[in-house]
Amino acid sequence: MKIDFEKYADRLVPAIVQDFETEKILMLGFMNSEALKITQETGKATFYSRSRQKIWTKGETSGNFLYVRDILIDCDADTILLKVNPSGSVCHTGADTCFGESNTFRDFLFELERIVKDRKENPKENSYTCKLFSEGLDKIAQKLGEEAVELIIEAKNDEKERFKAEAADLLYHFILLLSAKNVTLAEVLETLKQRRK
Repeated sequence: MKIDFEKYADRLVPAIVQDFETEKILMLGFMNSEALKITQETGKATFYSRSRQKIWTKGETSGNFLYVRDILIDCDADTILLKVNPSGSVCHTGADTCFGESNTFRDFLFELERIVKDRKENPKENSYTCKLFSEGLDKIAQKLGEEAVELIIEAKNDEKERFKAEAADLLYHFILLLSAKNVTLAEVLETLKQRRK
């Protein structure tokens, strides 16, 4: 990885931090060669603090670490892009990002996928999602089949609102089945992209 640290007088390059899943920009930090090396070795985003004049790992005080999934360099080799999974809020103010944005998916299907995954990993009482997970793969697959049939039936009618409701039910149960099979929506979309001609 060839970063042109010499391009800047202080030998610090900008490091843009982006959420790996939501693609939201979370913060901007600065890295010298030591901070980059530590980041690569530990998998935790580490920067050089210009105000404190020292190396620091994001989350070392708050516990809200940024777990690095990918490191990219721009075309001029003087800016770094860190794609991360944050373990909590990123900004020192407690906000999701340093730009005052909520770190959520633009597409609600991905947000729904995250909610379903959380229900799978952290079961809650009286949750329909948790109930289906507890009943197993066969029940989840059966429910998806039932919803598909119900959508087909509504497609033959002229009630648009009922059709939309059945379409929403189908999408929800589809995401539930993906989660039960440990397949992500992104993986399915990538498969579709590969089929594009």
